[in-house]
Amino acid sequence: MTPINHWSRRLFLPVFLFATWLLLNRSLAPGHIVLGLIIAFLFTWLSGWLRPLSAYGKKPLVALRLIWHVAVDIAKSNLAVGILVWKGRHSDARPGFLKIPLQITDPHALAAMACIITYTPGTVWADYSAEDRILTLHVLDLEDEVAWRHTVQHRYERPLLEIFE
Repeated sequence: MTPINHWSRRLFLPVFLFATWLLLNRSLAPGHIVLGLIIAFLFTWLSGWLRPLSAYGKKPLVALRLIWHVAVDIAKSNLAVGILVWKGRHSDARPGFLKIPLQITDPHALAAMACIITYTPGTVWADYSAEDRILTLHVLDLEDEVAWRHTVQHRYERPLLEIFE
């Protein structure tokens, strides 16, 4: 890692916190600037003790594409679940559990995958076996198991592998 890259990664969080502090206070008064700098660097330093593993994502364009796919999938899922509930067609839903083999081993990638699945309405991360690397997913309306496996493995897991591993 080059020295510039190293320092840019180390300064991102305090700069972000400092900018957020100034935006929330809507002031560039010297007192706010000094307090914002103290808080930003103090919180960054203290938070380092809470993270046993550091994660630095690679390939930001892949990450942006993944974020876009997740946003679209969440919107579609919201619509599908909303229609199911609005029309009172709860009994038409076919809930079920689905086991999906994963290649991911990085804990940060697994956490991101868990968030993606849990944020999507109609899906819940039910279990993960680290030994077998099998994800158990609960789906509100499990019409097509093959499509769900494909979505999780290709649309979410593949980019997460590129970003974190």
